[in-house]
Amino acid sequence: MTALLASLASAAFYGAADFLGGLASRRANTIAIVVVSQLTGLLVLGLMLPFLPASSPAPNDWIWGAAAGVAGGIGVALLYRALAMGSMALVAPITAVCAVTVPVAAAIALGERPGTGAVAGIALALLAIVLVSQSEPERDGGAADRARARSVATALASGVAIGLFFLTLAQTGADAGMWPLVAARGASSGLFVILALVTRRSMQMPADVAAIAVAGGILDMLANLLYLVATRHGPLSIVVTLSSLYPASTVLLARTVLGERLNALQISGIACALVAVLLIVGTR
Repeated sequence: MTALLASLASAAFYGAADFLGGLASRRANTIAIVVVSQLTGLLVLGLMLPFLPASSPAPNDWIWGAAAGVAGGIGVALLYRALAMGSMALVAPITAVCAVTVPVAAAIALGERPGTGAVAGIALALLAIVLVSQSEPERDGGAADRARARSVATALASGVAIGLFFLTLAQTGADAGMWPLVAARGASSGLFVILALVTRRSMQMPADVAAIAVAGGILDMLANLLYLVATRHGPLSIVVTLSSLYPASTVLLARTVLGERLNALQISGIACALVAVLLIVGTR
């Protein structure tokens, strides 16, 4: 039950963090937003470490953590860019399809065998992600269609990178505690600080946009912590599937804050997500 609750909570936080990151990226350059959110997450993690149980990470835990940080940082940057370019109700679920496919396929290939109910729940969750991604076609055509195509392509690339993040972070050992996240966030923060310096991107942004980026960074780190806890207590295929239901909260926030409409298919997708959770929970 710990794995299930932690996975669902991580999905809610991931979705909210993605919404805030995409919202901020519409008003400032994406690299600047990523730098602020990543450094914020690193600070939050540093403040929490003294209160966490003692742990003893092995060298491989640091390596896997750093690899996860690079993959996750690239995935988040691409996701924020895609969310800034296109409809959040379309981009977030497309990213999630790839993000869940990579680690679930790897887990099954490595011998993990979920129960029948869990398999049905995973399949329904994938269907939910696809349904939530069904947005209304653009009426403008031309430039609008091209922008939509770019946002979709960026979302697909983001999903692969985020899937690699889920997979590599799950390879760390239980005895490592939260230290793999330190390696991950240190690697991703360093990567984007260097990228900002090399490309000479301006870090200036309005105070309210910076506050949004900071809030997104805090929520993203909390989501990472919950995901890592979930991987310590449950099968990777189920944990990743539940954590990848984050588009539901992104879509709902986009609907509430930005007024993006939910069509019948998207509403059906959210309902499928809830049923999928019940199926997976019912098998534990």
